[in-house]
Amino acid sequence: MEVRAVARYVRVSPRKARIVVDQVRGKSVEQAREILAFTNRAVAETVEKTLNSAVANAEHNNHLRADTLVVKAAYVDEGPTLKRIRPRAKGSASRIRKRTSHITIVVAPREEA
Repeated sequence: MEVRAVARYVRVSPRKARIVVDQVRGKSVEQAREILAFTNRAVAETVEKTLNSAVANAEHNNHLRADTLVVKAAYVDEGPTLKRIRPRAKGSASRIRKRTSHITIVVAPREEA
């Protein structure tokens, strides 16, 4: 039984978010929370909120226990880009791309082998 949570339109570059998300993929929920608590990146807080949301969904909707869950999948997709203009020399302009991300975290019960 897989349960997921998605944080959409997060104002952070997907490349920066993937650095944090790659660290928690495949870990238990407890380990992932510890890693995110001590990760020195701003997006770690958003990833932790998304992880907590996925765990809460699993507990409430599917009656699973949080201590048996692992992060089965975690990925970052690119959202829409906000395009802005910055004035440059000689009357020209350059484009500023403010990127957004969709962060998805999937948790599932641990597979006992």
